[in-house]
Amino acid sequence: MIRHLFRLPLLALASLFLAIMPAAAEIQKPGHAHILVDAETGAILEADNADRVLYPASLTKMMTLYLTFEALQSGRFDWDQRLVISQNANDKEPYKFAVGAGNTISVREAVMGMVVLSTNDAATAVAETLAGSEEAFGQMMTSKARELGMAQTVFTNPSGLPDPRQVTTATDMARLGLALLRDFPEEYKLFASRGMTFRSMKFRGHNAFLVQYPGAEGIKTGFTNASGYNIVTSASQGNRRLIGVVLGADSANARTQEMITLFDRHFGTKASQ
Repeated sequence: MIRHLFRLPLLALASLFLAIMPAAAEIQKPGHAHILVDAETGAILEADNADRVLYPASLTKMMTLYLTFEALQSGRFDWDQRLVISQNANDKEPYKFAVGAGNTISVREAVMGMVVLSTNDAATAVAETLAGSEEAFGQMMTSKARELGMAQTVFTNPSGLPDPRQVTTATDMARLGLALLRDFPEEYKLFASRGMTFRSMKFRGHNAFLVQYPGAEGIKTGFTNASGYNIVTSASQGNRRLIGVVLGADSANARTQEMITLFDRHFGTKASQ
């Protein structure tokens, strides 16, 4: 029977933490999961271990971006607003703008940095500006996750840097991808960016699927030793759009090839050939 992502029941918040936190502590090595969803209907086309609790790594920035887009929409942010890079933000490795503590970046630069380069200092600056601290922002993120039906996700920081408490599932990441597309269709187009220019320097992104697959629209990749290689991405062929998630692949190439196989199988053509 076909399931639909936005029709699955939510868990009670109290029982959620009791259920998830022990599971997080038990994760010893990268697990593997995938899911493919029809973006129009929410129908789950294929899934494997999709509700297994795993680590999101930099897929976390999808929620940081969701809350950034929400702040732009509500007027709490504007695109040219300056964000101060704190010492805490400047200390985030490995990917960062590295402008130095006390200096600033624009909200636009922060967004593009997270989308293209997965800049941790930008994610932290957004969090500290909107919530005062990473911890408080993590609570905002988890609360928003619950609103979006992400029943098994807990966020503790805006970047996805390792924290055993920060966990998710392929199902929940697909829900977040669908929510970004549904709630911010204009901003969603930024995920297709293959590169960016930052202060006269040109940079290329990390998402090989975006380059290799016709119709790919891109969202986010991620990696830590604990998570393995993760990706959430979308692609369109004709009038059909699919959103896919792969968690815990063995390499960047493996996650790309697995995603290509999933999309090819369900588009019904060898679109990547």
